[in-house]
Amino acid sequence: MDRRIIINADDFGLCDGVNKAVAQAHSHGVLTSATIMANMKAAEKAVEIARQLTTLGVGVHLNLTEGRPISKDTCIESLLDDNGQFAYSPAILSLLSLGRHEIRKAIRAELAAQIQWVIDNGLKPTHLDSHKHIHVFPAIFSIVCQLARRFKIPAIRFTLESKEISRIPWPLTSADGRRRARRVRIMAKINRMQNPDFLKNDALFGIAHTGKIDVNFFKAVALYNSARTCEVMTHPGFADGLDAGKTRLLHQRKVELEALCSEKTKQYFKDAGVKLVHYGKL
Repeated sequence: MDRRIIINADDFGLCDGVNKAVAQAHSHGVLTSATIMANMKAAEKAVEIARQLTTLGVGVHLNLTEGRPISKDTCIESLLDDNGQFAYSPAILSLLSLGRHEIRKAIRAELAAQIQWVIDNGLKPTHLDSHKHIHVFPAIFSIVCQLARRFKIPAIRFTLESKEISRIPWPLTSADGRRRARRVRIMAKINRMQNPDFLKNDALFGIAHTGKIDVNFFKAVALYNSARTCEVMTHPGFADGLDAGKTRLLHQRKVELEALCSEKTKQYFKDAGVKLVHYGKL
């Protein structure tokens, strides 16, 4: 069975340090894909980099929890604080999206604006995923499916990460990582029942191991992953522009960059006969 692996960098456009790392990880490493945070300060530079890296698959990293919105629709105010910043944590946002029509209307308007911004800047999104996994909340997933159909985007990240990867022979995970993966896995199964049309990957890796991705993790993906098509979620970066108050991944981003560019990582995938692709190549 041919195995295909998508290696994606989240947070493209977050800051200059992340942008530089994405370019390096694709040009000199195994990174095949990245998703742009359209509303963040370095998004325009990310677009410039993406235009130069013609073999990099580029999707949209939908974001409702950090920064300012792109949409000018007045309905967006229901998502914001007094300073015009996104107001809600993922947990609160998930609850509000279930019970309040005006919140779902605002979510739809803002996510559509973020996708349109990427398209207007000359890129054709290969897929959609999200910051803090907000797209997996069932009420929001339904909206994201509608937008994928509207903008003719063929794939949405399927966040099904097996509980087996938190056991030997996989690298150790934290208790927080296991809990996070379990919550996301439950919602992924609900989403698959709700609408499987845009789910192109069979598995996702990197949720339970967030903050612990290194060369040994990639070795495990090459050796122990049996999924025909999977995605590996990564967060490479340099420190330039990172805000310690808004991300728990600081030094870890450089570790991931080094692992993505490691000759050992390349050899593990080569020996395993894995084909490295992006969503646009499925």
